[in-house]
Amino acid sequence: MHDYAGHTFQVQLSRWLAAQGHQVLHLYAAEAETPHGRLVRDADDPAGFAVEGVSVGRRPDKYVLHRRWLHDRAYGGRLAERAAAFRPDVVLSANAPPAAQSRLLKRLKRDGIPLVCWVQDIFTVGAEEILKRKPRPLRWAALRLLAHMEFGTMRNSAGLVVISPDFLSTLAGRGLSHPHSTVIENWAPYGEITPRPRSNGWSRSHGLDDRFVFLCSGTLGMKHNPGHLANLARAWRDDPRVRIVVVSEGLGRRWLEEVKAAEALDNLVLLDFQPMDRLSDVLASADALVVLLEAYAGALSVPSKVYSYFCAGRPILGALPAANLARRLVEGEAAGLCVDPGDEAAFLAAAHRLYEDAALRRSCAEKQIDYAARTFDIDRIGPRFLRVLNDACAGDQ
Repeated sequence: MHDYAGHTFQVQLSRWLAAQGHQVLHLYAAEAETPHGRLVRDADDPAGFAVEGVSVGRRPDKYVLHRRWLHDRAYGGRLAERAAAFRPDVVLSANAPPAAQSRLLKRLKRDGIPLVCWVQDIFTVGAEEILKRKPRPLRWAALRLLAHMEFGTMRNSAGLVVISPDFLSTLAGRGLSHPHSTVIENWAPYGEITPRPRSNGWSRSHGLDDRFVFLCSGTLGMKHNPGHLANLARAWRDDPRVRIVVVSEGLGRRWLEEVKAAEALDNLVLLDFQPMDRLSDVLASADALVVLLEAYAGALSVPSKVYSYFCAGRPILGALPAANLARRLVEGEAAGLCVDPGDEAAFLAAAHRLYEDAALRRSCAEKQIDYAARTFDIDRIGPRFLRVLNDACAGDQ
């Protein structure tokens, strides 16, 4: 199992597979600037479970193209060597940049090992938005190479697991219709992330017990507009009862630091990623949890933080595209309020509604917890992955 990001639910799946009697090596990017799951071996873990970070000795420079390319190639080489050394029957790989995934496939093909791509994002579609201000020749060349690697790797893999049915139509529009594609929606490790009291050790340590807290926890990259969080802070800057808490690192966090300093937004609290064993208390410290996704990313990404929020039982305030699976989930389960990403006035109006309506917040929380208990059962999810992996090993492609 490889998950570049080191998220919570992928490593839960690895532990489940090991508990079924399999030997599982879980690999992740040691320098990835993302929130991590339980990426250490615990005393009560199954005997067949091992976890290791893959390192190239430095963090990737995500937004300088040639440096990112060189880093991803180097990472892919080290990943491929470690995966091949394990001599696996099959590799399931998620969140890997196309340059790294391509190198992994090339090595596994040489050794006759099937690769199943777990498609969490479609990098090429996102890159089209990021590169649109670059000179035309550079943009054309970069996108052509990226698409060749990303879609070529998927096409030549033993199978695809995609996290939303929307991905299938997006890939088909790019000429990729893999005959062995399976839709398995993401989840969060219910039981590891649990509803906790609003007042807890973490909330007290950060002075949040007597405040109304809007909290956003997770990655803030190019497809997440941190301006919504700044607008929340501006809207309540004169109300000492409200705090906007952001638990993140990277591009969006750095932008918020600049805004906070320039505008003296003292109600904007910026914190680094927290250890997994504190995550339940972190999320419980919120009165409303914020999730963001830009319009162009609606068909190429599903914010995984939504599933963690469901486990915590706190209403969701979302700025999400109408067609995105996460928004459909939140609205379909009456788990919060969502608006279109570009509608700043509607976002603030939804925030005020959650702030003022305690009954609405309780109703959202109850529906979330019920959904998580029914849906995020690893004993129901795990067998679906196991069937995909067994088919890949058997060559039923």
